[in-house]
Amino acid sequence: MKRLIGPLVVLVALTYLMAIWFFEIDHGAWRTHHLVGATLTAGAFVLWTIARIQLGDALTWSARAHSLVRHGLYSRIRNPIYLFAGLVWIGLLVFIGRPLFFLTLAISLPMQVRRARRESKVLEAAFGEDYRAYRAVTWL
Repeated sequence: MKRLIGPLVVLVALTYLMAIWFFEIDHGAWRTHHLVGATLTAGAFVLWTIARIQLGDALTWSARAHSLVRHGLYSRIRNPIYLFAGLVWIGLLVFIGRPLFFLTLAISLPMQVRRARRESKVLEAAFGEDYRAYRAVTWL
């Protein structure tokens, strides 16, 4: 099942972008916000995919402590999947160009922060000082 997650996300994201392009862009006329949004979305999606691959078998749907991943993006950022997923979402919102849709961040951002804190507590309980040392040298 985990192996299907990445391809399904890619498929949904591409379908979503195609739908946005079809319904939102007037006859292919890209404006600045389309370029900025598409660039941010594409870059963040690539980094999200790299983070997902680097996490490997440590990826879980609920907070569990299988291993402490410290290589690749995880050597600098504790929660790259959350960070880059958020940037993908922001990029899509910029691309759409409807400021009212940014209210979705008011709902999703606190949920992601709460989940990251829960995971941090689980990792600290499982790995103790090793996790605290890792947390001291990483961002977010």
